[in-house]
Amino acid sequence: MKPLNIVFMGTPNFAVASLEKLLASEHHIAAVITAPDKPAGRGLQPHESEVKKFALKNHLNILQPFKLKDPDFLTTLQSLQADLQVVVAFRMLPEIVWRMPPLGTINLHASLLPQYRGAAPINWAIINGEKETGITTFKLQQEIDTGNIIFQQKIPIALDDNAGILHDKLMIAGADLILKTVNNIAQGNITEIKQTLNQTGELKSAPKIFNETCEINWESSCMEVYNQIRGLSPYPTAFTFLNNKKLKIYSAATEITDSPVSPGQVFSDNKSYLKFSTTDGYISLKELQLEGKKKMKITDFLNGFRMHTNN
Repeated sequence: MKPLNIVFMGTPNFAVASLEKLLASEHHIAAVITAPDKPAGRGLQPHESEVKKFALKNHLNILQPFKLKDPDFLTTLQSLQADLQVVVAFRMLPEIVWRMPPLGTINLHASLLPQYRGAAPINWAIINGEKETGITTFKLQQEIDTGNIIFQQKIPIALDDNAGILHDKLMIAGADLILKTVNNIAQGNITEIKQTLNQTGELKSAPKIFNETCEINWESSCMEVYNQIRGLSPYPTAFTFLNNKKLKIYSAATEITDSPVSPGQVFSDNKSYLKFSTTDGYISLKELQLEGKKKMKITDFLNGFRMHTNN
C-alpha cells in the first residue's frame, strides 16, 4: 500500500479521534483545515477548535480560511498536492474544493445513510427511539450527505444511552472506519454504492436542533419525552418550566401507569422525587438545572428548593 498525502478537515471533538488515527498511520497529513478562532467567554478571548488544539500539539500544518472559495486559500490547498481529502464534522464544501484531489474527498457521517442526513443525526436517532444507528463513510458530491457509500458499520443504541454517550461510541468507531476507508482507497480496493431508500421508502432527516425542539410537550407519552430528554442530553438539553423558571432536564426515568392523570402536573415529596405527568404515566427527574442555579441531582435540588405541588 502506498501511503496517501491527506488534507484533513474538521472542527469539533468528534473529528479529533479520526485525525489522531490517521496521524498514527502510514499516511501523511499535509494540512489540517478547521474553523477560524471565535471570540468566547466574558473576555471574548479567541477560542480554538478542538481539532486546532490537537493539530497544534502535534505540530501539524493548520489552515483556517474564512471563505473556502478565497483564491489565496485555493492556491494554498492546490499546492499541498493532496491525494485525498478527509472530512469529519466540518462545513459544506464548494465543488472546487471537494473535486480537487485525484482520489476525491470522503466524509464520515454519524448515521446509516441515507437515513438521518443533516446536522444532528445522533440527537434525532435517539429522539425518534431508534434501537440502532451507525456510521458511514462516503464520497462527497454536490448535495449534502448524498454521495456514494464506501463503508458502513451498525452501532446499537442502549435504552440508557444519551446523545453524549452515543456521540463517543460513534466517534471511536468512526475513527476506525475512516482509517479502514483510507487504507482501502490507497489499495484501490473500494466499491462505491449508490444511496437507496429502504423498502418502506421512509427517509428520516436530522435537521439542526432549535429551541422549539427542546421544549417538552407533556401531552406526549412517557417514552416520547424520555427519548427527547436523552436525545438532547447533555447538550442542548430538553427543558420545561417550574414556578415560571426554565428547568433543564439532563436525565430522568419513566413511570408508566394504567391510571394516568392529566398531563403536565407536577408531583413531589420535596425530599426524594419530582415528577411530571404525561399521557400514560410520569417522568421522574434525576438530574436537572433550574434557571439561575447549577446542575444537580434531584435529592440535592430538593434539599434546597421547596414548592407547592401535588403529591
